[in-house]
Amino acid sequence: MAASPSTARAINDRLALRLLQQEGPLTAGQLKTLTGLSRPTVADLVERLQDSGLVRVVGETGDRRRGPNARLYGIVADLAHLAALDVRTHSVSVVVADLLGATLAEAVLPIGSDTATEAAVERAAALLERTAEEAGAVRLHSVGIGAPGLVAPGTGELRDTTGLPAWHRRLVAALHERLPATVLVENETNLAALAEQRLGAARGQDTFVLLWLGHGVGAAVVLDGKLRRGASGGAGEIGFLPVPGTSRLPSALGCDGGFHTLVSSAGIGELAEEYGISAVAAAQEPPAAALVRAAVEAESAARGAAGGTAGGTAGEKAAPTPKDKAVDAFLGVLADRLAIGAAAVSAVLDPGRIVLAGEVGHAGGAALAARVEARLAAMSPLRTEVRAGTLGGTAVLRGALLTARDAAQDDLFAPDPN
Repeated sequence: MAASPSTARAINDRLALRLLQQEGPLTAGQLKTLTGLSRPTVADLVERLQDSGLVRVVGETGDRRRGPNARLYGIVADLAHLAALDVRTHSVSVVVADLLGATLAEAVLPIGSDTATEAAVERAAALLERTAEEAGAVRLHSVGIGAPGLVAPGTGELRDTTGLPAWHRRLVAALHERLPATVLVENETNLAALAEQRLGAARGQDTFVLLWLGHGVGAAVVLDGKLRRGASGGAGEIGFLPVPGTSRLPSALGCDGGFHTLVSSAGIGELAEEYGISAVAAAQEPPAAALVRAAVEAESAARGAAGGTAGGTAGEKAAPTPKDKAVDAFLGVLADRLAIGAAAVSAVLDPGRIVLAGEVGHAGGAALAARVEARLAAMSPLRTEVRAGTLGGTAVLRGALLTARDAAQDDLFAPDPN
């Protein structure tokens, strides 16, 4: 069935807007080439988009830079302002951006565990308001929030979870009350998966699993291009996975004794201490990230030194030092631990690719990912690539911003019902 004229116009407009978003400013001629539409059709849609305030002339192109054919059209980025929040157990990070996702202002605020609930909520909300003011955002259109814990699939409500601060849930409610914006909440690991899929190590992957390795551990499941949240929003709570090598089983009230015990920041810290690995973490960084980074760098340095000893003959290899052996053993045991969770994921879901994300996954890089992939290949007949996340600890915030941007564009780019 042929589309009606109004439907065809809406389809063409959305196509042009998507190209302007992906490619940046374009001329009418470039839009004609990329869309395959006729010149009159492109001229009509450019005029419609300009009249609606979505597109404007942002410059000219070509050697002569003269005339309508040289005009560059771009999306009006300041048509709407967006915000994203990464809510952690002891901090909150905020970024404010324009409609295309360009950062205008950002801030981070530590929130101590001894801070009262209402005080924590007020400080976090005030941080968002100050950052928006700094960015010149008079009114926010959409706000994306990434938080640990379960998000109810039907309502989008952040559920009360044992072990997580009460101010998280209260903050979400407070922002709904204080802002005229659309407020969207998603589990932090799911947002990290969205960001890695769009911008990072899972780009182009319709099916993959992301393992978040930071202060804690979690997973996000993407199957056939769709994020799978589970019946209660708990898909990916891999920290509760019972595993050998722990002293007890996890319980409904805590994941101590589960996979969390082996690969959380605290668990990795204990392992590093056992092998004499030490490092100083940056502010707000999980200590395990610094430890893993130090081990990977030490391993790389040792391999470089193995090519020839100081003062020795060319090609003479240095014998591994006790420190070298300790680093190798530490990374080997860590890879063994990660492979336990990866094997469980692979056996049930056959995702094809597992991304080791978060600050620890990023710190381990390709070296740690390769070790885990090798161990996984020996444990499972299912071919599974293992890749290091490229976005590190910024993945949650970037995923939250992508969510806010998508919501704003879906609203503003919607076809005119008239």
